[in-house]
Amino acid sequence: MRISDRLSRLKPSATLAVNTKAQELRAQGREIVSLAVGQPDFGTPKHVSDAAKAALDEGFTRYTPVPGIPELREAVAAYYGRFYGATAKADNAIVSNGGKQVLYNLLMALVNPGDEVLVPAPYWVSYPAMIELAEGRCVTVPTDAEHDFLVTVEQLEAARTDRTRVLILNSPSNPTGCCYTQDQLDQIAQWALKHDVFIISDEVYDRLVYAPAKPATLAKFWETHPESCALVGALSKSFCMTGWRIGWALAADDLVKAMGKIQGQSTSNVSSFSQKAATVALNGSWDIVDEMKVAFLRRRDIAHEIITSWGAVCPKPDGAFYLFPVLDRFYTDDAPDSATMCTKILEQAGVALVPGSAFGDDRCIRFSYAVDDDTLRSALEAVGNVLMK
Repeated sequence: MRISDRLSRLKPSATLAVNTKAQELRAQGREIVSLAVGQPDFGTPKHVSDAAKAALDEGFTRYTPVPGIPELREAVAAYYGRFYGATAKADNAIVSNGGKQVLYNLLMALVNPGDEVLVPAPYWVSYPAMIELAEGRCVTVPTDAEHDFLVTVEQLEAARTDRTRVLILNSPSNPTGCCYTQDQLDQIAQWALKHDVFIISDEVYDRLVYAPAKPATLAKFWETHPESCALVGALSKSFCMTGWRIGWALAADDLVKAMGKIQGQSTSNVSSFSQKAATVALNGSWDIVDEMKVAFLRRRDIAHEIITSWGAVCPKPDGAFYLFPVLDRFYTDDAPDSATMCTKILEQAGVALVPGSAFGDDRCIRFSYAVDDDTLRSALEAVGNVLMK
């Protein structure tokens, strides 16, 4: 069988070997703890699930408009007014199958062959592959742990060329959990505006920010410069709805239409009853987020204290539920990089982790603290025993 050239250029997932090994060990009866999963360990709120059940009972199971049902698009637009004081219309919102499809649609709509897309590293795993599929060129901009893995205007300017068209920003970050301040985001936005660089602002974790830090957004920048920016959001993390596949973009009308054209020829609309549930989630109480933040903040502190006790450099993040320590000082001849070290930890400690190479920084390993406190402590102690022996 002949497979397209575009797929042959894509690199295989850096986590594949570890995931395969974890499955093998479980099949052998080994107990494996996952600190790799990127989803909250809480359940979807009952009132949200009830809304989906009601939609099913009412027979709301047919096709909907491709960009989403009107009431959900209105709720997405209202979200940015509710939390950030930005005014938007329903026509500025499009709903897709999770934040991942939103990002894919945006890049397909914005990037021409050979266009350069700036991506601060470490980055979310799928950015480079999506850029490649859009026939663009991913230009990574390395950052460092000493500055919380946050990119500066100076670093971006050094990476910019006359082919630079798009910048992807992610705050709070997956994999680091680190957050830009509003002032830092605003400075980057003004730099991008000056140089006609379009910003895709991935804000999927925006409600999972821990005091005293405050959520930062480009919503107000978008309000005044809708042709220069698009915002990406989702309910996967904030409402524990990873399997419901609800993500959205806030964008200029013409970009929403372009994304709708792409989506109309690929997946069409999001599941009808998921849209009803998402509408209720966006319009209702956000108490569950506050409850999760209490637990995640406690777990972050537990994990950070243990990891730094190893002598590792690890920024203390203000958001999401990840830590991204620099662990290359523990690499050995038999585990000389993050992928082989993750395999070693999996085999010897029974803990699954994600290698930093998947995120563009092989010095690091990503830890998720979306597990209960006791499991987190015991898993990290087991990892420490492997690293320190």
